[in-house]
Amino acid sequence: MLHYLLNFLYPPRCAVCGAGLPIDTTRRVCAPCLGAVEPLRAPLCILCGAPLAAGGDDQRCRHCRGVAPAFDSARAITRYRSGADGSSTVAALLRRHKYGLDQSLGRALAEYLDAAPPLHAGGYDLVIPVPLHRARLRWRGFNQAALLGAALARRLNCPLDVATLARVHATAPQTARDRGARARNVRNAFAVRRPSRVAGRRILLVDDVMTTGATADECARVLRAAGARRIDVLTLARVL
Repeated sequence: MLHYLLNFLYPPRCAVCGAGLPIDTTRRVCAPCLGAVEPLRAPLCILCGAPLAAGGDDQRCRHCRGVAPAFDSARAITRYRSGADGSSTVAALLRRHKYGLDQSLGRALAEYLDAAPPLHAGGYDLVIPVPLHRARLRWRGFNQAALLGAALARRLNCPLDVATLARVHATAPQTARDRGARARNVRNAFAVRRPSRVAGRRILLVDDVMTTGATADECARVLRAAGARRIDVLTLARVL
């Protein structure tokens, strides 16, 4: 009943386009905006999830053929774009969420998880979001990956763990760095606080955006060293 009253007093509008939403809604994004986001299409690299040229024989991308990542697989819901197509709505929401410090948009972004690749309840033992360093967490006030991870954990009926994987070194922003520089920037930036928590477990590692995969790879490396049995990565968007 409370959300009906709040929606009556403050008529709900789509967080993306501003269109009015039904008075009885519990959603933050309208159906047309959700439907405008096109998922990444096969063929995709079986390891990192990058698009492959159609008709090729190898199921791995050029980078994964050279150096296999520490995770078992990575998938993203959509391409991160800043243009005028539907996928730009995710990019715009993420920028407002992270840099506009609008925590309320976490619920809107979580609605895009409906378009995630199939994830089955019972497939994972833990959902672990990529952590922020405590200094960045104090500044932002929330971890956007943890908000997505919490939504996924509820959908999968799987425990959410925000304490075991920690970012122990503050790193410079990854923007404008090439693949090699990104990997060096995050090397040894993460640590597993409770190895027994992940030993023998199947982990779903969650983040908002993947670019080269350096951050996910470094997280997976330390989780693997702590004994994790399988590590899959899911991000909301992928920079390609």
